[in-house]
Amino acid sequence: MEAKIKRELGTTLLKSTGHSGGGCISEGQSYDTDTGRVFVKINHKSEAKLMFDGEMAGLDAILKTQTVKVPSPVKVIELDTGGCVFVMEHVDMRGLTNRYSKHLGEQLADLHLHNQRLMEKVNKEQQTVGKGSGQSDVDVVEKFGFSVTTCCGYLPQENEWQNDWVTFYSQQRLQHQLNMVEKSYGDREARELWSKLQLKIPQLFKDVSIVPALLHGDLWGGNVAECSDGPVIFDPACFYGHSEYELGIAGMFGGFNSSFYSAYHAKIPKAPGFEERNQLYQLFHYLNHWNHFGGGYRGSSVRIMKNLLK
Repeated sequence: MEAKIKRELGTTLLKSTGHSGGGCISEGQSYDTDTGRVFVKINHKSEAKLMFDGEMAGLDAILKTQTVKVPSPVKVIELDTGGCVFVMEHVDMRGLTNRYSKHLGEQLADLHLHNQRLMEKVNKEQQTVGKGSGQSDVDVVEKFGFSVTTCCGYLPQENEWQNDWVTFYSQQRLQHQLNMVEKSYGDREARELWSKLQLKIPQLFKDVSIVPALLHGDLWGGNVAECSDGPVIFDPACFYGHSEYELGIAGMFGGFNSSFYSAYHAKIPKAPGFEERNQLYQLFHYLNHWNHFGGGYRGSSVRIMKNLLK
């Protein structure tokens, strides 16, 4: 493996630093190279390339917004023995402290507002005399989805572009997860609750204006940290969606304090109906955990569907 990484990176030096990391899906290891230190994620599963290609595209998209720090992606390398490695910038990280929580809230809001601000800029340019359409060098995104498949955990997300957020979220997030639940467990109660809930979902978005926002997509406490120059986020499951979606998983497992939320909502205030929609967004993550880790997450998935139907 190391010989292949050396070849692909064009480095004569590839020395393990003893820094390792990783979660329940991939292993990680830091190396010194000719051009500096890199972090390498390793996954031997057959779907690793799809997962890492999506992660690389997500990091790249966030990086281009210049709003919040992420490790710079370097290269996805297929291994001759099967599986893949993903090489990225090594960032010296430690747990997020109160000092940087507020900064993360501000920067996350800036990430979510980035596409909207681009839209406003382009519209302004088009209204300026002598400025034709298509003269802006920025890509404005007007639909919901993403240009490649991204994975939340190791399960691929359906990112085909949609004009309508409610359709996208209902079909390509919730229905997709429930199809997997059905295939694995054939859970009748979940199936019946979903048949009622999907009729109610449009009501939760009455009078809410949604501009596609670039989302990290899996922003729980384990995917945020800080380094010497501020907060850093990693392991994204990116797509363009409703900014509120991001706060669903953020509230599920702790890790974010009140200064984070205050700073975020100072830039993106809560819209009416926020709390109910927050539950709807948590539903995706409980279903996704059910599909990853088994029936321990069934109770939470069913409870949220019942709550939303009250």
